[in-house]
Order: sequence, then C-alpha cells, then structure tokens
Amino acid sequence: MEGILAAQGIIIALTVCLALAMLSKYLTIPAIPFYIIAGVVLGKSGLGIVASDQISSFFADLGLIFLLFFVGLGLKVDKLADNGNAVLTSGIIDLNVNMLIGFLAAYLLGFSFVEALIIAAAFYISSTAMTVTSLIENRKLMMRESEAIIWLMVFEDLVMIIVLALLSAGNQNLLLFAGKIFVGLGVLYILAHYGKEFLVSILDREDELPVLFTFVAVLATAGCALYLGIPDTLMVIALGAAIATTDPDAFEQHARPFKDVFLVIFFVFFGISITLSAGINIGVIAIICILAVFSKLISGVLTGIALYGSAKSGIEIWVNTIGRGEFSIALAALYGSPPVAATIAVMVIVTSLVGSFAAKYSDQLRLGLSGGRKHHGPPARRTRIGH
Repeated sequence: MEGILAAQGIIIALTVCLALAMLSKYLTIPAIPFYIIAGVVLGKSGLGIVASDQISSFFADLGLIFLLFFVGLGLKVDKLADNGNAVLTSGIIDLNVNMLIGFLAAYLLGFSFVEALIIAAAFYISSTAMTVTSLIENRKLMMRESEAIIWLMVFEDLVMIIVLALLSAGNQNLLLFAGKIFVGLGVLYILAHYGKEFLVSILDREDELPVLFTFVAVLATAGCALYLGIPDTLMVIALGAAIATTDPDAFEQHARPFKDVFLVIFFVFFGISITLSAGINIGVIAIICILAVFSKLISGVLTGIALYGSAKSGIEIWVNTIGRGEFSIALAALYGSPPVAATIAVMVIVTSLVGSFAAKYSDQLRLGLSGGRKHHGPPARRTRIGH
C-alpha cells in the first residue's frame, strides 16, 4: 500500500511537471523554478497531497547523480589549458565577488558560519543548464562574450567539486579521506585510459547494451563510493571526467534520458520537502535575492572590462549568469537546514526568472547603457559546449 501511494505521488508530480515544462517551453523561460514551485504547492507547505518518501528520495538521488555525471563529461582538461588565461581571469573575479558578498550577507543576516558558507556557495554558482539554454534560444552562441560565459561555467563547476569534497569530509581524518579519494580517482582514470577500446566497442552497439552499461556504470560508481566512505557526488563527477577522454558524446546521449527524467523528480521533490514556516524571514530572503542579482552584475562588469575592456560586454555576461539552479539546489538538498533550503529555493526561483527575461532583452539593456549605439565586437570563435 505504501509503495502504491508513493507511486501515485510521483505520477502526480510528474504530470504537473509535464504541463509546466510545456508552458515554460512556450514562454521560453527556464522550467526549473516551475518544478520547485510545483513541489512547494503539492507538498507540506502547500496542498499536502504529495509527500516525500524513500522511493521518491531514491529517484531524486538518481537525478542528482546523473546531473553530476554530466558535469564531469563537460570537464575537458586540455581545453581548459588552452584557454587558461580567460578561464582564470573570469573565474577568479566571479568567485571572489559572489562568494564574498554571499557569505557576508548571509552571516550578517543571522545565519551561522556553516550555513553562511552553504548559502554563499549556492549564491555563487550560476546554472550551467540555464546559461547554455539561454545562449542557444537567444541565438547568442556566436557573440564574442559567449566563450567567456561558457568557460566561466566550467570554472564554477570546478570550484563546486572542491566545495562538495570539503563539505563531505565532515569530521573525518582529512589525510585518510583525501587518500581514499585520490585512490578512487586513480582507479577511474586507469579504467578509462586502458579500457578505452572496450568502452568504445560497447557504445558502438545498436542494441540496449550501451544504455544499460551507462546506467550501471554511474550507479556502480556511486555505490562503491558510498561503501568506501567517500562522497558519491565527487566520484560520479570524476567518472564523467575520466570517460570524457573516450567518447563523451555517446555517453551523454545514453545518459541524458535518465538525467532529464530523474532530475525533474529531484527538483519537484526538493520543493515538496521545503517547510516555509521553519523560521523563515521573508525580509532576509528578499535581501539575499536582490544581492544575488546585483552581485553577478558587479562580477560581470568587472569580467567584461578585464577581458574585453568593455562594461557593456560585462552586461551581456551578467544577464546570462544571473540564474542559479541545479547546483545551488543540490547544495541545499545535501547540506542545508530547513531555513537554508527555503532561502536557496526562493533565490533560485527569483534569479532564474529575472535572468531569463534579462537575457532575452539584453540587447535593449546594452543599447540603453550605450546611449542607443549598437555594440559591435569581433566575431567569436565557435565554442564547443561540454555540457
């Protein structure tokens, strides 16, 4: 009976999310905030008709795991080295400005030191999915700033890997913890490097084996990591990065259906789990949301000036990086207390909606700032999007 009720809850949630996904596509705005809002409405803070349980938590965990696997697939070390100067310049500016503002704001507004760090990390990292989708839908992949924006997302993903590792360490012996992680990373690299021909031969098949192999590889890596006492989140990212040296496009193709479906469950059940009455201060959340929008403006303008000598280029970087999303929610779900989770959820909803409309009308924003003069920049090189 309990299993039937859990299945009904998942079906209700997915049906609502399907309708919202169609609406978001029609409006050309991100679906993530709609999924979270749907979860809040369906869950204990709203109508109370769907509850989170072990079954839904399992599927939600799968969504997070496959998301992180995709992050790993997008990490191309050789390409990072080729674009090192731009990556470091934009990344360091973005990190210092947003982490500092996010931490100080949260700490001064009454959150504990650890809570402020979690909020700062969620405050810092933009949504890669929203950013890339925005560039594609607004036909801006060929503008000169798009390359800097994409590499900025890669830098943020690298920082978040470090953050996840530090938060996962807890009270463990740091040397032993780091040693187990390095051993795990070494094993994954060896398997990917020396098993490349085997992996490619499986992926070239036309039957169900490539899909099944991809699914099992991701879950087995997560399971082994948990057994060894190291963060499954980190090892799944490492698996993606190791596999990126073989045939990442094929793995992405076979893993995408799992990620897309399970990630929707992750977002909606995160919303269902939120308790808006748990010491929530609307004024505090409003301040965090406002600062989240304007801190990206500061870092975007500084990056535009540093890379292109143009504040208007910084405006374009800003509008495409306002939205926070999947990684921010992951941090809230993994480590956030109820007040922290609610704060981050509202921040994601507000910034993703503001960012969507700002990116759509960025030309008008830039024209207004330049007194009606159109921006002319050299054509950008085509950038291969990793994820």
